[in-house]
Amino acid sequence: MPSITGDGSFTVFQNEFSTPPAHPSFSAVNIFLSITASLGNVLILIALHKVTSIHPPTKLFFRCLAVSDLCVGLLVQPFYATFLLSPLIAVSMNVVNALSLILCGVSLLTSTAISVERLLALLLGPRYRHVVTMKRARVVIICFWLLLLWWKADITFKLAYIV
Repeated sequence: MPSITGDGSFTVFQNEFSTPPAHPSFSAVNIFLSITASLGNVLILIALHKVTSIHPPTKLFFRCLAVSDLCVGLLVQPFYATFLLSPLIAVSMNVVNALSLILCGVSLLTSTAISVERLLALLLGPRYRHVVTMKRARVVIICFWLLLLWWKADITFKLAYIV
């Protein structure tokens, strides 16, 4: 929190979200990676839309992974780079932390689901298409999002209050 002291000087109090001043080149690299992550995930979503040879539940898991990574590239990385350049602006680290925890958590859980789904494809053989269905894949993805939103409800509510 910024404060003006009695002698008129300006100070910034350290809190749990404060970071030491970063070199502007770190923010520039972060912005560059944000752009490449965003464009890369948009291209993946376009390719997934056009391909027909992938089993639909597998395609759904890949889409969920691409969307969560796209949101990291569009939201978390620019907010963090902006915070590094100017910690006193309106973007709170509560927002950055909430978004990064939820979106990165969804990415990690979706990657795990893709691995399990591929293992089931190897182990189940012909029964795979009857076990791994679109309905079950949707339920798994919705549970991931709800689990992380519930787990981080305190930060999520702070996010809703701030924004």
